[in-house]
Amino acid sequence: MNLSGNAVRYWMNEKKIPLERFLVVSDDLSLPLGALRMKPGGSEGGHNGLRHITSVLGTNQYARLRFGVGNDFPRGGQVDFVLSRFSFEEEQILTERVELAGEMVKSFCLAGIQNTMNQYNNK
Repeated sequence: MNLSGNAVRYWMNEKKIPLERFLVVSDDLSLPLGALRMKPGGSEGGHNGLRHITSVLGTNQYARLRFGVGNDFPRGGQVDFVLSRFSFEEEQILTERVELAGEMVKSFCLAGIQNTMNQYNNK
């Protein structure tokens, strides 16, 4: 995950994907569990995978769908938290939100980022 830029570079070159048609979906500790936000670019927010993608692409101006996983972990427990299993209650929440994330990806492909952000952000 921390070296995601390698796969991004390969597939963008292989399939000739222009940057404006490229979308990264990533987990986000700064958003509550299940929150979804689409952005046209921005900082990596401490996410090592996004940092590597930005480094490989030479820009942070690529679309991303941030999927909130919350941050309910003790100081220094971030790695264990993001690699742990979800509870039954969390899985119930996430099942619905994964469906919505899929709708957002489809909308990004068919309607573009602006329309998708207007329709789905903050829902």
